[in-house]
Amino acid sequence: MAHKFLTSYLEDSIALFRHYKKLGEGAIAQVSDEHLCTVLDPEMNSVALIVKHMAGNMRSRWIDFLTTDGEKPNRDRDTEFEAPPATRQAVLKLWEEGWAHVFAALEPLSDADLTREVTIRNEPHSVMQAINRQIAHYSYHVGQIVFLAKHFQAEKWKSLSVPRKGSADFNARVLRGEASQR
Repeated sequence: MAHKFLTSYLEDSIALFRHYKKLGEGAIAQVSDEHLCTVLDPEMNSVALIVKHMAGNMRSRWIDFLTTDGEKPNRDRDTEFEAPPATRQAVLKLWEEGWAHVFAALEPLSDADLTREVTIRNEPHSVMQAINRQIAHYSYHVGQIVFLAKHFQAEKWKSLSVPRKGSADFNARVLRGEASQR
C-alpha cells in the first residue's frame, strides 16, 4: 500500500479497505481451485468459507448502513460456515459483491458523518467505531486467507509484501524512492 499522508479518517479508512481487498485477492489468486475448499483441520475454515462469511458480514453491515442495524434479520451467520461456494467464479463473485457493499456505503460519507450513531446487534456505535470494527474484522480474515494460501503454496508462494530476507533490498528501494514504506 503506497503511503500517503492523510488527515481524512474516511479517506484513510477506504484506502485500508482497498489494501486488504487487494491483499486478499493476491492470496486467493495463488490458491488452486482444489485448495479453495481445503481445511487444515475440522475446526478451521477454508478460503471459500472465509470469503462466504466476509461477504455475508459485508452485506449485513453495509447495506443501509446509516439507517438499519448492521446485523440484518435475514442474515443467517451460521450458514456462512457451511457449504462453501463450489467454484472459483462463485467465490470471486461473493468477494466482489461484498466489497461493493463496503465501498457503496463508505464513499458517499463525509467527515461530518463520523459521529453519527449506527447500531450493530442493537448496540450503538459511532460511524467511526463501526468502520474501525470492520477494518479489524476484515484484516483478521484476510490474514487467515493469506496464511492458508501461503501454506498451500509453500515454496511457490509469491510474497505480497516484503519477502523473507528481502528487507535490505526493500529498504534500499525506499531510499531511492522506488518503493513505499507502508
